[in-house]
Amino acid sequence: MTTSTVEKETKKFIKTIAIAGNPNSGKTTLFNAFTKLKQKVGNYPGVTVEKKMGELVLAKDRVVNVIDLPGTYSLAVRSMDEQIAHDVLLGKEKSTQKPDVVVCVVDAGNLERNLYLVSQIQDMQIPIVVALNMMDEAKRQGKRIDVRKLSSLLGAPVVPMVAKRQEGMDEMKQVVANGVEASYQRQWKMSPDMEEEIENVVKLLVEQSGMSRPEAFGDAVRLLSQANLPREEDVKSGRYSSDFVKVLRNIQKRLTGKGVRCRSAAIEARYGWIKWVVHQTVVDKNIKKNVITQKIDAVLTHKFLGLGIFVALMGFMFYLIFFLAAYPMGWIEAGFEGLASLIAANMPPGDLQGLMTNGIIAGVGGVLVFLPQILILYFFISLLQDTGYMSRAAFMMDRLMSKVGLHGKSFIPLLSSFACAIPGVMASRTIENPKDRLVTILVAPLMSCSARLPVYTIMIAALIPEATAWEKARVMLGMYLLGILGACLMAWLFKKTLLKSQRPVFLLELPPYRRPSFRAVIMHMWERSRLFLRRAGTIILTLSIVLWVLMTYPKSDSLEPGEALRGSYAGQLGQFIEPAIKPLGYDWRIGIGLIGSFAAREVFVSTMNIVFNLSEEAETDTLREAFAKAHWPDGRPLFTPLVCISLMIFFVFALQCVSTLVIVARETGGWGWPFFQLSYMTVLAYVAAFIVYQGGRIFGFT
Repeated sequence: MTTSTVEKETKKFIKTIAIAGNPNSGKTTLFNAFTKLKQKVGNYPGVTVEKKMGELVLAKDRVVNVIDLPGTYSLAVRSMDEQIAHDVLLGKEKSTQKPDVVVCVVDAGNLERNLYLVSQIQDMQIPIVVALNMMDEAKRQGKRIDVRKLSSLLGAPVVPMVAKRQEGMDEMKQVVANGVEASYQRQWKMSPDMEEEIENVVKLLVEQSGMSRPEAFGDAVRLLSQANLPREEDVKSGRYSSDFVKVLRNIQKRLTGKGVRCRSAAIEARYGWIKWVVHQTVVDKNIKKNVITQKIDAVLTHKFLGLGIFVALMGFMFYLIFFLAAYPMGWIEAGFEGLASLIAANMPPGDLQGLMTNGIIAGVGGVLVFLPQILILYFFISLLQDTGYMSRAAFMMDRLMSKVGLHGKSFIPLLSSFACAIPGVMASRTIENPKDRLVTILVAPLMSCSARLPVYTIMIAALIPEATAWEKARVMLGMYLLGILGACLMAWLFKKTLLKSQRPVFLLELPPYRRPSFRAVIMHMWERSRLFLRRAGTIILTLSIVLWVLMTYPKSDSLEPGEALRGSYAGQLGQFIEPAIKPLGYDWRIGIGLIGSFAAREVFVSTMNIVFNLSEEAETDTLREAFAKAHWPDGRPLFTPLVCISLMIFFVFALQCVSTLVIVARETGGWGWPFFQLSYMTVLAYVAAFIVYQGGRIFGFT
């Protein structure tokens, strides 16, 4: 074989690397920078954890396969994310090639937390490169890191980086191209008694289960650290024998008798070594600044004052939603009205004109007018996340959630649900306990998402038309707090009945306060607005056309607009369900809106626009004015204050989103829980709206 042939074959050799790291360490940023647009996204077989793969071009004909592992704080195998990361690294995930090298992304400003995962990967004896990311932020915090010494103490290459600006990317590619050897020797040590018993368990696992030593060591540490020894399903599946479980119990008893704390021994030893490494390699010039941060946290995370500040911030956000959005909403509304008038003036009367003006423009335009409010909502939430405040909110909410059996980890999925329930449901994957995860999924849609915002806004406008922005903000805040209260109460009920389990300990490291990246905030706003516009241009457009057809046919030119609408297919359907919704104060026209909204909540507004464009109130300038003129056959007003409140409460609790149901089915592995969720939320919404309306009438309200 010639030299040129050898070189050619070496260049064609494709190496596989995995990117690991804690959540929010910049792992995804590095993966995107590595792979650019050469990515494939799917799910790991049999589970809902996202699988990202791509290619990194080191040279013209030298390619590396890249696997983006789920973000995780450890490899303790307590959640699906941790299980997948653990199995991929050990080559046990059949659908994914075992990585030759792991690039572990580390937040330079939080070394102590991030090096825990590094040490666990090293225990597996896999070649590792440490990507020391966010070096710019560490410098702003006043931290100086001796990179060479850190590399020497870890026994692995360390590459300083700022992934978002692609600084250090060439150096990282060079290290990967040169290859990395697994020369790690474990430096963190437990007590002699614990080390001896760990070695006994490792030998048993290697002999009985045929595990490799690195895998057996990880299993031994994990098993001896558990309060409950191997699960029954692990014993039944043959992973562990009943004799092996007896040996483990005896070992735990021996260690306990010697005063060794099995559950925390490995964690304490590992963190002890990590603290020593950090002390040797990091100089913090801003100790005074850290003291100031602690003083700020003492106020923002205070048991009572902190909660008051959180509610005040939410109230201010809703004030901005009404105050700042008023002008652009007026411009958008005027633009659609002008477009409708232009089409009506230049298109001959007929069904096509009616479809364009009363169907498409009234339906889609009626929802797009709320885009400024949704943008302000996302801007505010992104700003709070970027500054580090949302982690403080999670810390505070842990106190409340502990009362209902959940823990602070559920707050992040529930917080995500304020934007949309779908990412909220998917974010629950990080919760280790399956029952806690299921409870979080079941209550996540009770958090008021952005799709409810248009409904609340139009109802508040009908309820208190002359109110100030502050008064409207208070009502909106009340709806959001009602959703939170409903989620907590239902979580408590589920934890006491269907899904009993112990509440696990919640550990959270509060990130430093950061100057927000307005570029990242704007990008987040653009991404969410793009999804909203796509939804308006697909789902809402399609439903608007369908609803217009159902509200227009069968046609009867001899009837007045209101009677023609009553005789349409949609009108007949609305009248069919009217007896069921009349106790809530709703008539058949509101019934049409409720039917349409079960596909997507914001469709209620577009449906109401179409209904009142085709009804006797067609000459009305705005939907709010149409609501004011709407009446029952006996002349009583339809949209009374009590009805407006009843409708908002119905929308707080009802699950009106087909997309959410599909995602819940995917996350829970079937349609049983989604149908249960749809049923309980619909019943809850009906009962709550019934109590409000009928109770209000008893006390003399209208």
